Amino acid sequence: MAVDPELVAQEGVGIPDALQRLWTPHRMAYIRGENKPVGDERELCPFCTLVQLDDPDALIIARGELVYVVLNLYPYNPGHLMVVPFRHVADYTDLTAEETVELAEHTQRAMRVARKVAAPHGFNIGMNQGVIAGAGIAAHLHQHLVPRWGGDANFMPVIGHTKVLPQLLGETRALLADAWRTVD
Repeated sequence: MAVDPELVAQEGVGIPDALQRLWTPHRMAYIRGENKPVGDERELCPFCTLVQLDDPDALIIARGELVYVVLNLYPYNPGHLMVVPFRHVADYTDLTAEETVELAEHTQRAMRVARKVAAPHGFNIGMNQGVIAGAGIAAHLHQHLVPRWGGDANFMPVIGHTKVLPQLLGETRALLADAWRTVD
């Protein structure tokens, strides 16, 4: 059976052109929205259920009284953290004063820890409020902290539509969790 080169290219195998292909099949779960909650129920919320796991299994870096810090399962950059209230709350304006303060304090400490571990040149910090604003899990507020380095927006995501992360999430979690204990 002859193979149609045009069909092969369309199916993602590619036409032989001496370029190396990087496959990221683990991203398909994110793209398909697998395990993503479809409603606002607390029982379906991954941010509410993962706190029942051991910290290494859940990729949790640290727990406060009202918030916790966790690695993003689908990071934009190495060390992409999220600061999440334990309480299932969707909107920033619905946080209590105490939750707001602890969220801010944990964000500051997460920045200091990331600087100690990975020496980023800067950070993107923010929240996507609502599905239309880009929140993947809109029912549970979470603040992103994305370490940035000069030149980190290279050709891979722009041209190759691929992220290259140099370290496994579990290894990154261990480094950050260890540093969390030593950084105020």
